[in-house]
Amino acid sequence: MRVENYISDLLYRYQCVTVPGFGAFLTNKKPAQIHKSTNAFYPPTKELSFNAQLVSNDGLLAKHIAGVEGKSYEEVLEKLESLVVSWKNLLERKEKLSIKNIGELWLNDEAKIQFRPSYHLNYLTSSFGLSSFVSPQITREVLKEEVEEIEEKTPILFTPEKRTQRPYLRYAAIGLIALSLGAAGFKVYKDQEQKHIQLVDQKAQEKVEKTIQEATFFDADPLSLPSITLDVKKEVLKYQIVAGAFRIEANADKKVAQLRDKGYDAQRIGKNRFGLHQVVYASFTDVDEALSYLRKVKRTESRDAWLLVSE
Repeated sequence: MRVENYISDLLYRYQCVTVPGFGAFLTNKKPAQIHKSTNAFYPPTKELSFNAQLVSNDGLLAKHIAGVEGKSYEEVLEKLESLVVSWKNLLERKEKLSIKNIGELWLNDEAKIQFRPSYHLNYLTSSFGLSSFVSPQITREVLKEEVEEIEEKTPILFTPEKRTQRPYLRYAAIGLIALSLGAAGFKVYKDQEQKHIQLVDQKAQEKVEKTIQEATFFDADPLSLPSITLDVKKEVLKYQIVAGAFRIEANADKKVAQLRDKGYDAQRIGKNRFGLHQVVYASFTDVDEALSYLRKVKRTESRDAWLLVSE
């Protein structure tokens, strides 16, 4: 019974997975981070920790194992108790306990369990397909100090303008305003008259068009409706359960035929970055369905199967 696989499966869905009598593995969501010295970007993840005080059996791990392996709940509990005894004996001998894709545990000088998490898997399902990368540093020019220095050397001075009083200009302006008002009033009158004429013409035209429509309605040709184009979105099969990768194409086709004979919906999905022909058991749009199918394949067909997340 490879209990580390079952713990790993549950950590994708739960924040706490307890091994009865030993302790609990906890997850805490951690946001994306940037390493200032290396300019490395890390995606959001679930940070693992261990609490040796949480030893009570909540039934989660035992029920999950019993359901997957088809065994009774009591039988699984007995195997877990035996496993915990072997783990504790290993730690008491001052040896490190390494749990695949979970981390390492050991006892310190005060006989307390220490834990170092593994970073090989990201248990945050929303970060599937995201990996860390390093970006070159961006250099930005700072011009504020240069502008301030230029302003200090060449200050801008505003000199008030002196105006001379000319009384005769005031009377000339009054006369121009009166003329403008008279011209504006005449223009408004002409605009209203033109609008009235346009309104009469429009009503007459509408009446003529209505008469024509009534006279020709039954003799009109059938109306042709425009064609309708429906945009049907195709589901993206993002998650694939990989059966293997082959350098020779004929071997990949042979593997597909063997799996289809066993009832799998096997197919080739092209070459990977190493030039190998990839063969999958099946493809899914939902990550939970893909993980459930992966556990089934590992249990019944091959433990070497793994989950591929396409971009």
